[in-house]
Amino acid sequence: MNAKLDSGVTTRPVTRQTFDEVLVPTYAPANFVPVRASGLDVWDQEGKHYLDFTSGIAVCSLGHANPQLTDALTAQLKTVWHLSNAYTNEPVLRLGLALTEATFADRAFFCNSGAEANEAALKLARKYAHGKFGPHKSRIVSCLSSFHGRTLFTVSVGGQAKYTEGFEPLPPEINHIKYNDIESARAAITDDVACVIVEPIQGEGGVIPGDIEFLKTLRELCDKTGALLIFDEVQSGVGRTGALYDYMNVGVTPDILTSAKALGNGFPIGAMLTTNEIAQYFNVGAHGTTYGGNPLASTVALNVIETINQPAFLARVKEASARIFANLEKLAADYPQLFGKVRGKGLLIGLPMAEGYKGKAKDYTKTAEKLGLMLLVAGPDVIRLAPALIVSDAQIADADRIMRQAADEFLAAA
Repeated sequence: MNAKLDSGVTTRPVTRQTFDEVLVPTYAPANFVPVRASGLDVWDQEGKHYLDFTSGIAVCSLGHANPQLTDALTAQLKTVWHLSNAYTNEPVLRLGLALTEATFADRAFFCNSGAEANEAALKLARKYAHGKFGPHKSRIVSCLSSFHGRTLFTVSVGGQAKYTEGFEPLPPEINHIKYNDIESARAAITDDVACVIVEPIQGEGGVIPGDIEFLKTLRELCDKTGALLIFDEVQSGVGRTGALYDYMNVGVTPDILTSAKALGNGFPIGAMLTTNEIAQYFNVGAHGTTYGGNPLASTVALNVIETINQPAFLARVKEASARIFANLEKLAADYPQLFGKVRGKGLLIGLPMAEGYKGKAKDYTKTAEKLGLMLLVAGPDVIRLAPALIVSDAQIADADRIMRQAADEFLAAA
């Protein structure tokens, strides 16, 4: 037995300071430690209540500790947890059927995260291009200010230098264009491009919706050059924008789509969806994962998809979105010195800071947090709201009240 451990390790008291003492400092978490949650309600170690408008960065779309998902997972826990991909299992087969029947796709590959889903998509795109056209067709085109994950490959494809500094040399044959800039796309997407990867709404880059003409142009250029179009819907997918996936809103069908975050409502799972023609280039042994498609994650994800992919549920997302947008537009009008024009889609919403408060988004969210409202940022200049899709009208009103109180306190302290 490790001499450092004692018999009470599982119940040993821990605090926020423990993070600074024992965890690798890749994050700077809030000063409180959540210990219990239900729906959009969260309580910390001191018993303080918070209204959660982050849903774990657009993950817990059906709320924390969702009873339906808890029951489904508990039942699966009593049968089989893990088999390895030397075998298949019933939950993953049902999930694969549900996703292919609900989308453009014929085939699904399951993994554990959005980064892994994008890694699989990019590898498949290169494999397809090399197999169909030859190794000269290998270049990847992405957008500046995009975010596609934290592996070396996906962080290189993401167009943010702050995430690649110190990790050089980076993988070659990756170029970046301006988001929503059609001329930039036309100049970059030529016959040597294997794939173009884009978020239909940029999340980490500031909650910026893709212009429909820009996305349509990407589709046309990919068709013209034989490149594959990949939609990264890790953050925008699974009902977040009022459709199961945002490509359905914009009327542009990708060749490959990646999904994660809300797919498991907090249980780790990612998916890559594609067509029969493209999927055949991932033959046996070409790619893999130990845990991807395990029965536990697949069970949760299947219940998530079946719950969210209903007309009434998606209609309610749009209704809740309209209420929040109206509140934020009024907030920005009442505090023009503090906030800019609200943007986003569905329940993925960005509220930019006004010119005089650029770089202060995190400071504002900390003020709101002290008042009991959990918010996100999307870069230093944008407050991001991504509440659970089950958010109620009363919770929307409560969030508006707290954001106004936070604005008053923030300005008073400035």
